Amino acid sequence: MSRVEFSEGLAVDFDRIAKHLRTHGVADIAARIAEIADACAVLANHPMIGRRVDGSTRELVIGKGARGYVALYEYLAEHDRVNVLAVRSQKEAGVAHESLGL
Repeated sequence: MSRVEFSEGLAVDFDRIAKHLRTHGVADIAARIAEIADACAVLANHPMIGRRVDGSTRELVIGKGARGYVALYEYLAEHDRVNVLAVRSQKEAGVAHESLGL
């Protein structure tokens, strides 16, 4: 089983998502953020499940519609570790990638 780690930069992404949800009157913001983190847990058993973006970088599609997000991650096979690098709404074209220079 691979170890899944979340980058420090995810705090910025989760803050941006929470702000957007507050703006739209969503009451269960903490639960929404927890859903995203829980969905990333699948990477422990299936680190290659995401669509390849560039080199070792992949995207995991989470949910759909208003609850749709994309997690950008890399799988480091030599360390059997998954680094979740960024998260964005499926409707935010390029937000996470631009912040990482991709």
